[in-house]
Amino acid sequence: MTGAARGHLAMLAFSALVAGSFSLGALAAPHISPSALNAVRFVLAGAVLAMIALATTGVPRSATKAPWRYLVLGGLFATYFVLMFEGLKTAEPVSMSAVFTLTPAMSAVFGYVLLRQITTPRMGLALTVGAVGALWVIFRADLAALSAFEIGDGEILYFWGCMAHALYTPMVRVLNRGETPLVFTLGMLIAGAILMMIWGWNDIATTQWLALPAIVWITLVYVAVAASAATFVLLQFAVLHLPSAKVMAYTYLTPTWVILWEVALGRGVPSGMVAIGIVLTGLALVLLLKGEVRPDPRV
Repeated sequence: MTGAARGHLAMLAFSALVAGSFSLGALAAPHISPSALNAVRFVLAGAVLAMIALATTGVPRSATKAPWRYLVLGGLFATYFVLMFEGLKTAEPVSMSAVFTLTPAMSAVFGYVLLRQITTPRMGLALTVGAVGALWVIFRADLAALSAFEIGDGEILYFWGCMAHALYTPMVRVLNRGETPLVFTLGMLIAGAILMMIWGWNDIATTQWLALPAIVWITLVYVAVAASAATFVLLQFAVLHLPSAKVMAYTYLTPTWVILWEVALGRGVPSGMVAIGIVLTGLALVLLLKGEVRPDPRV
């Protein structure tokens, strides 16, 4: 299997795991502050990866050079996660996942600015189709709301978080100096944990941890292990083998995965009209993953 093929497989798993954090996060969000939840999330995810790294490849001394790189990446992802859980307090998981599908277009812009990765006509069409589908879901298939550009507060907050996520993708290539995905992710998680502990210390200190309902602890374990430690490694691996826009193309699968999660959790399914937007995001994925006439020379 080629490096590119493994990158695609990694992102397929990434999209399925990320989707679970929307549905579970919506259930946990009312019970704990985003800062407290994500501080613990980064600590737990970092601990898991540290044990894996020490048991396998170890952490070479060269990886500790220029630690500011990890602070930059950790800050971007901390911003994304905090705004995600803030948004989930008022927005529906499917709508939030639709906002997430706007990241490929933003990632393509950042990829060009930072890496001069070219967006071909096919990719441009795919990003446009995906954005239209995302907007259709975000506005809940309501043309009146779309014409008035009425966006929920949760979706607006999460949009800024997605921008941080989109910037993170090409920044991995810019800042990586040969570290393995495991070691590089560990450095980012440690830096993110430090930043979150500083930023959210008051929330952490005032949270009644022993009184939290079970769903919060279930969500914490899931987002720390499956939606953090595992997905960070998958993302780090993929961005080293695929162009930024194609990596983020897999976010178009997220609304579909979220719907499956919502059904599994007994929370129902969106209306047929909203489903049209989800179909469009799926079409965007197919277009983005087709072979390009001008492949990225960096892959």
